[in-house]
Amino acid sequence: MPEGDTVFRSCAGLHRALTGRTLTRAELRVQQHATADLAGMTVLEVVARGKHQLTRLDSGLTLHTHLRMDGVWRVVGARERPPGPAYRIRVILGNAEQTAFGLQLPVVELIETAREDDVVGHLGPDLLGPDWDVHEAVRRLAADPYRTIGEALLDQRNLAGIGTFYRAEICFLQGVHPRTPVGAVPDLPRLATRVHLLLKANAVRPTQVTTGVDRPGQRAWVFERPGKPCRRCGTLIEVERFGPVGQERLSYWCPHCQPMR
Repeated sequence: MPEGDTVFRSCAGLHRALTGRTLTRAELRVQQHATADLAGMTVLEVVARGKHQLTRLDSGLTLHTHLRMDGVWRVVGARERPPGPAYRIRVILGNAEQTAFGLQLPVVELIETAREDDVVGHLGPDLLGPDWDVHEAVRRLAADPYRTIGEALLDQRNLAGIGTFYRAEICFLQGVHPRTPVGAVPDLPRLATRVHLLLKANAVRPTQVTTGVDRPGQRAWVFERPGKPCRRCGTLIEVERFGPVGQERLSYWCPHCQPMR
């Protein structure tokens, strides 16, 4: 699933292509909003809220989308061919210069801008948003000291924007086993600050890098490296799937660098 930095870049691209321009073409190819007519409306801004995308219109409406696992946006010139097969397109937003195509978007909702909290109000501080507050993020994480840090970091109600990539990498960088209870994690403020800085750095480049080496196969410490030697100590990286029933996610760690506390 795309994480906060990827969603942030996606929204930045849509913002550049659409903001301040009148929609000359607008199609929502989902049953709930198939008859909605957005043509003639002006896009005020496109912003990210954690992993959610909010396209605000001058009519007082907001198009709420979420990429989840397979969704993606593609922007092309107004006269260029649509990307991919037509059956994958869920949203089309176009103006005289450019057209944005939302492909395989699992969430497409048209809501009143004044009621955006109905869909994003539950989120914790946004790691890449103007509301980022490390103290509030730590307070939310620490509210359940017996919960594993791995589960707490993926809970968007604590801090918004982390997925399995950043969970694995920040736990490694902090020397914390992902199954460590939150109450046993040393220096939660440093952990939250560090992951904020990681997303902030990666939000301005097309690749996610935590090692400082932006080359294929060398960008991550432990993520998707099961059975390979730790870049620090040489111990083989381990992997398991854990989490609440129905929400299990793969977790990676180095047994030597991240001992269970």
